Amino acid sequence: MPFGITPDTDFSYSHRQHQEALNTLLLALEGGEGFVKITGEVGTGKTLLCRRLLQMLGEGWVTAYLPNPNLDATMLLQALAEELGVALPVTSDPATRPDAFHLLRELNQALLAYARNGQRIVVCIDEAQVLPLEALEALRLLSNLETEKSKLLHIVLFGQPELDEKLRRPEVRQILQRIAFHYRLRGLGREEVGNYVAHRLRVAGYRGEAMFSSGALRVLLRASGGMPRLINILAHKALLASFGEGKTDVKARHVRLAWRDTESARRGLWLW
Repeated sequence: MPFGITPDTDFSYSHRQHQEALNTLLLALEGGEGFVKITGEVGTGKTLLCRRLLQMLGEGWVTAYLPNPNLDATMLLQALAEELGVALPVTSDPATRPDAFHLLRELNQALLAYARNGQRIVVCIDEAQVLPLEALEALRLLSNLETEKSKLLHIVLFGQPELDEKLRRPEVRQILQRIAFHYRLRGLGREEVGNYVAHRLRVAGYRGEAMFSSGALRVLLRASGGMPRLINILAHKALLASFGEGKTDVKARHVRLAWRDTESARRGLWLW
């Protein structure tokens, strides 16, 4: 299906913002920056961007991906250790599990071993706006680990705008000062929506004339605000509406039907 909402890099469309964000990430990592931040509203494609980044990094990189970082400091360090292949003692007794101090020490040894082999490590944290403050502090301590010439660990934070608010809090101001590169993803523009829809149809195998009329694309832009996830949901429902009428193209009325049927987009319809 051309408009699935599961992030699939086969369907990735390199519109201007995503390409600028990806270039920012690659530049920051090559420059050895410890912290990089990407923010954007729900549905702007942060997870897909993260997956594209992980795909593009070469063999010299060791990668870790944390999709659900709503963990305390110790659990976050433990999850990171597992992602990086750090051997930890297996025990069912909480009293004998490694604490944050010992986890930091084990991670430091592992990072040094990777560095001696000429490898660099990047940790991508999705939904970073849910990170507790103590977990953010643990990440700051990890980012202190370095050799004489470079950082041992690069951390990329992907999050909603709430992440910016959290990083402005006095308790974590040291992290904010360390973020040298950041990028804010926004919705697609008018021309980009049409190109985005056509691109996904081509990847799915469609080779005919333009399936979505210009009117359908205008309504699609209004209904979605240019957010790729909402575009996918609305375009999929509009295709079903067209199919239900026995049509092979999508008109503005089909998108309006999809708009009325999509709760997350209905407020925009009432305002319109």
